[in-house]
Amino acid sequence: MLHRYILHNETICEASDPVLSPGQVGLLSGWGVFTTLRVSDGVLFAFERHWARIMRDAASFHVPIPDDAGKVRRQLHELVDANRAYNSTLRLAIVRNGGGMWADPAPRRPSDLIALTADSKEWGVGVKLARQANARHAASPFAGTKILSWSMNLTWLESAQRRGFDEVVLLNERGEVAECTSANIFVANGNQVWTPPLSSGCLPGITRELLLGEVKAPGIQLGEKALLPAELESADEVFITSTTRNLLPVLQIEEKKVGRTDRARVALQKAFAEFVEHYVAQHTEVARTGD
Repeated sequence: MLHRYILHNETICEASDPVLSPGQVGLLSGWGVFTTLRVSDGVLFAFERHWARIMRDAASFHVPIPDDAGKVRRQLHELVDANRAYNSTLRLAIVRNGGGMWADPAPRRPSDLIALTADSKEWGVGVKLARQANARHAASPFAGTKILSWSMNLTWLESAQRRGFDEVVLLNERGEVAECTSANIFVANGNQVWTPPLSSGCLPGITRELLLGEVKAPGIQLGEKALLPAELESADEVFITSTTRNLLPVLQIEEKKVGRTDRARVALQKAFAEFVEHYVAQHTEVARTGD
């Protein structure tokens, strides 16, 4: 459920306030970038990584963004305080205002920054995945960018949910596994864990990035390689990752049950939880002061 207050540029205002205009080309065309952050004990988990990804994606799509990440962070903390959303999910979007025939003729600013918080969702003990062919174009120069034009993902997800599934595993033009509509995907066989490389067309998720580079579980080896659907179906374990889900087991893909163990995921989940706890402890002062 969306909380009462939102951040619109530098102002905390009611979510119901009319702060957007129909001439904003970013709203009409999905021209903008976004990210979803975990708020844990008032701390914006991995804010630096989220902002770095926004900067990369904004550069690719010519979306002007604020040049002071520290100021944005302080404003997000103000929003968290206003909503008392100290353990929640936060969405940060930057919407382009100029360009194209439907643009506002006199935009107040080149882009709008919008942030909102909501209660974190309970995802259950595992997920059932539908499958969608040709859902990612891995060869596109825009593959792996997180942009506001998200309607295809939402449509695939809605269609899958009508069939009784929870998420969708998306394949690229080569028939390889890319990702889910809002999560990365991993397979494990024994102590070896694999996830599709960025060249398969997946988004560089922050949880994925941390598992590949920072989080260490004894005896577990992580890497990237191209995966085919059959490799998911025959794996010892399949799980998906995202900011809001952590590491969530996959129980079924279409009509086939998958996974025979949960050992690697449990070990990685424990290590990831410890990493989050350590990060939050290190950044508690930042959350308290905004600096």
